Amino acid sequence: MRRSDGATPPPEESWMGSYEQLLPRWQSLPSSHLSTIPVAISRVNQFDAARLDVEMSAMLKEQLVKVFTLMKPGMLFQYEPELDAFLEFLIWRFSIWVDKPTPGNALMNLRYRDERVTEGRGKVRTGLEGTGLTVSQKIWYCVASVGGQYLWSRLQFFSAFRRWGDSEQRPLARRVWTMIQRIEGVYKAASFINLLLFLYTGRYRNLIERILRARLVYRSPHMNRSVSFEYMNRQLVWNEFSEMLLLLLPLLNSSAVKNILSPFSKDKSSNSKEDTVTCPICRVDPATPFLALPCQHRYCYYCIRTRCASAASFRCLRCNEPVVAIQREGGVHKKL
Repeated sequence: MRRSDGATPPPEESWMGSYEQLLPRWQSLPSSHLSTIPVAISRVNQFDAARLDVEMSAMLKEQLVKVFTLMKPGMLFQYEPELDAFLEFLIWRFSIWVDKPTPGNALMNLRYRDERVTEGRGKVRTGLEGTGLTVSQKIWYCVASVGGQYLWSRLQFFSAFRRWGDSEQRPLARRVWTMIQRIEGVYKAASFINLLLFLYTGRYRNLIERILRARLVYRSPHMNRSVSFEYMNRQLVWNEFSEMLLLLLPLLNSSAVKNILSPFSKDKSSNSKEDTVTCPICRVDPATPFLALPCQHRYCYYCIRTRCASAASFRCLRCNEPVVAIQREGGVHKKL
């Protein structure tokens, strides 16, 4: 059979010969050329997942503490490390141990996979495949995260209660306290270096994940984040605004602010009538009124005496004239 251009097509079995020739060369390629496809996991998703896990633990702790509200105050504080460890163990038991993501990872579309198996397995189609953690990795994860955190919290609580850091303590306790501080410093330095590596590579949020080679990858490549932070942003803005008001309001002079805002008041007739009766300092009808001379405005005796004592020359808050004396209505005249 000839084609329209006159060339003879190759026989149907010719591809078998080409395959047999190229197969040895393909098998001889080093395994480095068959490595996994690099996949970038959002660092924001991973940090958000860790934060959501912390918030979930705090919510569970708050609900559990309410059970012991009727007990002796302060008794639960002694067992706070055990309570935290118990909650962390429950989260680990019903998430990582049964090959399920933690609550934060589930909301961020993340899961753990064994990076050791994935790197040595060869060609991967999307870069998101891979088996979950092994039994040994799960157990070591629990020992390091739950057990390690509990032992460290209990050791710090015990050393602070026994005051090992005081110079008056015996040399052994002092040396143990110094060793604890050094270990904590080394751990913080290693965590900082791991943070820099995480920001550069996007792998392993903490030291435990890096040691166990447990990497977070997407569960589904077509799923976005499931959490909206609009409400959180509004709450943060309102909290900052309220804290600013709590800081500034005690520094303001209430009477000066009222005098500034009084011209903008709607009911000016009632305010003018009220101003002639009430004390302009405390805004209360004085039980024993005194008149400021020479303007003849009514004041409480305590209010005007304290203002005159604190200021060298006190001026009336209504007419802004200097007060030189006070006079009780229908009574004795007193010089300031």
